[in-house]
Amino acid sequence: MASRARGPSGGAGRGVTEGAVAADRLAALLEARVEAGGAFFEAESERLAHLCHAMAERFARGGRLVACGRTPAARSDARHVAVEFVHPVIVGKRALPAIALTPEGGALERQLALIARSEDIAMAFGADADGGEAALAIALARARGCLTVGFGGAGADWELEPPASDGWIRQELVETLYHVLWELVHVFFEHRGLLAGRDPRQIHDPGASSFLYPFLAERESELQPVLDDVRASALMKAAEISDLCEQTLADNREQLIAAAVAIRAAFARGSKLLAMGNGGSATDAMDLVADLRAAGHPAIDLTEDSSILTALANDIGVDAIFARQVIAYGSAGDVAVVLSTSGNSSDLIAALAEARRRELITIALVGYDGGRIGAEQLADYVLISRSEHIPRIQEAQATAYHALCALVG
Repeated sequence: MASRARGPSGGAGRGVTEGAVAADRLAALLEARVEAGGAFFEAESERLAHLCHAMAERFARGGRLVACGRTPAARSDARHVAVEFVHPVIVGKRALPAIALTPEGGALERQLALIARSEDIAMAFGADADGGEAALAIALARARGCLTVGFGGAGADWELEPPASDGWIRQELVETLYHVLWELVHVFFEHRGLLAGRDPRQIHDPGASSFLYPFLAERESELQPVLDDVRASALMKAAEISDLCEQTLADNREQLIAAAVAIRAAFARGSKLLAMGNGGSATDAMDLVADLRAAGHPAIDLTEDSSILTALANDIGVDAIFARQVIAYGSAGDVAVVLSTSGNSSDLIAALAEARRRELITIALVGYDGGRIGAEQLADYVLISRSEHIPRIQEAQATAYHALCALVG
């Protein structure tokens, strides 16, 4: 249990009742996600395999991924998919060109008009909630000859709409989807003969990757067997995230409920929440803050201001980029939330130490075995998603912080 839990006072009976209600709600949240995820990927896995092939052909001839999103949640997804392609975290995966267009740069359509080329891939997020701006951008991209991808309502060549009315579930499924696209588009680079304009090699040697992707040994002139294996791999990854979400919500149930109580109490007394992370986890911090603000809660994204981040990194060092902001913005009774796939990020560990010195409530969402943050209990509430696969960890953490938001209200 947390070492410094701060929650509303009440009788033991009330606490047990509230805990049981929260536990039931977490079970319902998980069930809805497992059901929607199974239906979505079973229905779309064949198309996903073909889309991976089409995207690989675009990248192979010099195309770029141009992701765009107008709403706060869509902006976080656009930036998340861009950083995954540009900075691959799986050993052996190549960096692929990608950029995120978000409202800071003006109208999405105008931004896209300035940079989109015919060989590019345009991907739009949040078309169902942005007043038609993503649809306009996609229409322009299609006119330019781009391959276009949307997630419902954008009018893209490839529309992949999650079968869920709950916005958080939809967003989690879309995150898993673009992670799967990112992971499996690389398969086709290992089969030169399956990409237009490239000569086949007789057989690719998968080497150390064979246990992860055995289909890399397929003959390069045979497209359908590779498509079949990519489809099966997409289904396998969807099953993996369902299992990891179940572990995350079940194993961390008491921590999740207690953390939600602490956050709710902090907001009730006028305190605020600070969120932070690195890379893809930075975009998750951005999304968490967007969700809380949408619910009317005070929250600050410590990854948001590039001027502050780069000034601190340049003049003091990377380890200070979040700790200095905790000093600037944090007060006793506030909440600091860190998201880390490894649990070992030095800048986040420094921020947690500073937050504790200033008597903030600290919450950490971590992967693997919890890393240093978990082993040394560097946060009051530590929520561990026990996986060594970074995309799956981030997807499970999205479920966890959405569950937190649901319990906070």
